[in-house]
Amino acid sequence: MPAQLNHTIVWSSDQRKSAEFLAEMLGRPAPARFGHFDVVELDNGVSLDFADAEGPIRPQHYAFLIGEPDFDAVLGRIKARKLDHWADPARRRPGEVNHNDGGRGVYFLGPDGHFLEVITRPYGC
Repeated sequence: MPAQLNHTIVWSSDQRKSAEFLAEMLGRPAPARFGHFDVVELDNGVSLDFADAEGPIRPQHYAFLIGEPDFDAVLGRIKARKLDHWADPARRRPGEVNHNDGGRGVYFLGPDGHFLEVITRPYGC
């Protein structure tokens, strides 16, 4: 059997709020409760399992490959919420979208400072 990512834990200061934020931004179903996690399911069988952290949150980077129509919807939600967003991970191009590898991409922050990215084409393809 090939190795596949199944799930990862996303540490949060308010797991429900963070899970709901991501689900809404990506146009996913509402998070499901599993044990003590709030779970956001993705289309490729991977889930992000949100859990409350006991200490400071160390921000991580999460990138999501989405379709062109979905990108328009996510960017619309970013703008509707007046969230800061950038075309690059160094945050040198605020308010812009990148066009790397013939697709589009944008970075924005989640409630706990996790660096979220949506792209329409995998890098290097």
